[in-house]
Amino acid sequence: MATIDITEQSFAQTLENNDIVFVDFWAAWCGPCRMFAPTYGAAAERHPDITFAKVDTEAEQNLAAAANITSIPTLMAFKDKTLVFSQPGALNATGLEEVIQAVKDVDMDKLRADAAQQQP
Repeated sequence: MATIDITEQSFAQTLENNDIVFVDFWAAWCGPCRMFAPTYGAAAERHPDITFAKVDTEAEQNLAAAANITSIPTLMAFKDKTLVFSQPGALNATGLEEVIQAVKDVDMDKLRADAAQQQP
């Protein structure tokens, strides 16, 4: 599956309708972003069970601000509508595959239970 472009209007719906969503925050003028794009696109083709989205931070400044994006590229991953990974910087193919597998392996029941334990 190819990557999809998401906007402030489609962001919540994209998370709602997909189990795992990776989001690449990028800009056309960003060299590392352009270098990461083919790696990200290739991962999208290898993992059709995951939604790979892109957010153009120039066009979607409000969404980038809401996501606290201070450096691009920034990669975020959501599982069951919960942010489970966020890291600035371009990854190589091996690093991206490791993150994808780690996100797939996240035990959401355990994550929720641990979060509940942290509540006062």
